[in-house]
Amino acid sequence: MRDLAALPKAHLHIHLEGAMRPETLTELAAVAGIPVPPIRGFGSFTAFAGMYLAACEVLRTEADLRRLVDEVVADAAAAGAVWIEPGVYVPHHRDRLGPPEQVLEVILDELSQAGARHGIGTGLMVSADRTLDPADAVAQAELAARYEGQGVVSFGLANDEVGHPPEPFAPAFAIARDAGLISAPHAGELDGPESVRGALTALGADRVQHGIRAVEDPGLVALLVDRGTCLDVCPSSNLLLAVVPSLADHPLPALLAAGVRCSLNADDPLLFGPGLLEEYELVRAEMGLGDEDLAAMARSSLEASGAPDACRTKAVAGVDAWLAA
Repeated sequence: MRDLAALPKAHLHIHLEGAMRPETLTELAAVAGIPVPPIRGFGSFTAFAGMYLAACEVLRTEADLRRLVDEVVADAAAAGAVWIEPGVYVPHHRDRLGPPEQVLEVILDELSQAGARHGIGTGLMVSADRTLDPADAVAQAELAARYEGQGVVSFGLANDEVGHPPEPFAPAFAIARDAGLISAPHAGELDGPESVRGALTALGADRVQHGIRAVEDPGLVALLVDRGTCLDVCPSSNLLLAVVPSLADHPLPALLAAGVRCSLNADDPLLFGPGLLEEYELVRAEMGLGDEDLAAMARSSLEASGAPDACRTKAVAGVDAWLAA
């Protein structure tokens, strides 16, 4: 059986704070003098979102933030990732760590340094919060655009889809796309196919974070195949947030069989448990996906990433070599 840690891959759907190590959460909470938030076992997106914000709260100093970034990059490298593209809503840290530009520059600096230390490529997704006024998303897009070429490679849209469709955020994504950033909004997780379709048509999505409910609309599946859009899929997250009733019912195998490009990701390992490597091991064991499917997902993750061409080309060749071994 081929070693999945040796399979070159990119991690494209990973929220920076949600990738905090549990022991780091415990230590930082103790230093900050706040109770350690309970982790996992949510049952609802609302409970999950509250836990996520609690994880943000323990980041009190620049050193805390740099530690988080370094550990997230180190964990990706240990999982066999050659590229990581974590997402962050920068204003989460404004009250504790300073203005958005300052926070963003710290993250970008540490991403670059950590990537060099751990031997992998790094980029950043700046995200907007879909539960806020779309004017805030425009502000985040303008911030992201200013740092294109300095480490920001993509623009996202996160938080609860229900009642917050993609269309009002079209102006923000137009700014990001005009700046050369990858469009990678969340859609098709808590809401249905219409959310995915809106992400494609209104936001020009190159990638869709989650997107699995597209399987409910065969015409939409065909559109995804035709456009070559990559779905950044997170099976454990989908299970624990009750998007799917069981891994056996997860639509990932059906999407792959239909020809949809998919990447495999951990979303928020602090909250859901498995990291990137464990997600690959999980779908091999629980969904019966073969090495050809696993290699295809790794290849899609690299091709759909914001990695430089040289990094992407070398890594894709590594996927082919892994499969040929």
